[in-house]
Amino acid sequence: MQSDVKGPRRQEQMSELGLQKDVCVLLDGEQIMMVARLEELEAAFPHLVQSAEVIDAAGKIVMPGFVDCHTHLVHGGTREHELNMRLSGKTYMEIMNAGGGIHYTTTKTREASFDELYDKTYNHLNDFLRYGITTVEAKSGYGLDWETEKRQLEVAKKLQETHAVDIVSTFMGAHAVPAGYKGNEEAFVELVINDMLPKVAELGLAEFNDVFCEKGVFTPEQSRRVLEAGKAYGLTPKIHADEIEPYEGAELAAEVGAISAEHLLVASDEGIEAMAKAGTIAVLLPGTAFFLRAPYARGRLMVDSGVPVAISTDFNPGSSPTISLPFVQNLACMNMGMTMEEVLCATTVNSAYAINRGEEIGTLENGKKADVLILNVPNYKQLQYFYGMNHTDTVIKAGKVVVQGGSLV
Repeated sequence: MQSDVKGPRRQEQMSELGLQKDVCVLLDGEQIMMVARLEELEAAFPHLVQSAEVIDAAGKIVMPGFVDCHTHLVHGGTREHELNMRLSGKTYMEIMNAGGGIHYTTTKTREASFDELYDKTYNHLNDFLRYGITTVEAKSGYGLDWETEKRQLEVAKKLQETHAVDIVSTFMGAHAVPAGYKGNEEAFVELVINDMLPKVAELGLAEFNDVFCEKGVFTPEQSRRVLEAGKAYGLTPKIHADEIEPYEGAELAAEVGAISAEHLLVASDEGIEAMAKAGTIAVLLPGTAFFLRAPYARGRLMVDSGVPVAISTDFNPGSSPTISLPFVQNLACMNMGMTMEEVLCATTVNSAYAINRGEEIGTLENGKKADVLILNVPNYKQLQYFYGMNHTDTVIKAGKVVVQGGSLV
């Protein structure tokens, strides 16, 4: 199942799943040794095959573990009290400007201890595993002060050591302007650049640096400065872009060499073209559009324009409180014009590249990490046909069975 394609898949490449029938996946420790027919495995690795534990996946599909490349994993509190506000017509920004939204979660996260955040997030990670998700990106951004941002990132770092799910950390100190900096936003931007970013880098707490480039939050010019400053400290840029209003976020992502631009519900034609030329990955979050009752990102246009597209849950307490990546796949098919094949690519190999893990995970290939998912359906098309369902049967993470029969082992 080796692929000649290097890097994230684009256009027709996103439909090429490399399907094989009547083959086996041979694992040795944490590594995939070979994907081939049994007789080929026996000829190449006779001793491994002879001593192997056999998992019978007859009548099921076997695929790489899902990769969820955009989440706000570590946070305090929940925001179900805001749902009726949204249902009555209040917008995301109206709720946030009234002290809800990110600001409410910031308060709850600041109040939560390390252990409280750790225990809550550990349980969420168990749910991710049950849905076949084996790698998760985790953004900070619910502290908006150094101590809480640090605590979020330290919780994620500890969970990377103790939980089966792999966690990739992103610093997002520029997620919102704290209430105390209203009218003095520049001072907060300088705090992120001159105080927080150097500490994140010094402590090795994150690999990526993200910013919410949105009208009423951070301007494109402020966002550029935050991302360029992060690059100087070795942090790869990501950007929350063009979620609520067109704000040249996609264009900025291409300009600064961001690995990904995320949300993009209202990205301009020019921004999409710039991302295609730059190779910036579009991380689309249809669960957020669904929950906010907002227009969906133009996934079909992005794929056709040559933008590599990934899909993620955007798991967070306000705008997408879901861990069901399969349901998010369904939404992408039904509301963004993407095909069944494209959404599988977008939640495996392209999602892996969106967090710089494409050479390690995201496909079942010789030498890659043994993250394997067995789904209780006879063909991949049923994953979208039977919508809103969790089809996970078995999850193998780094060569170890961690979910069996849909339950944690």
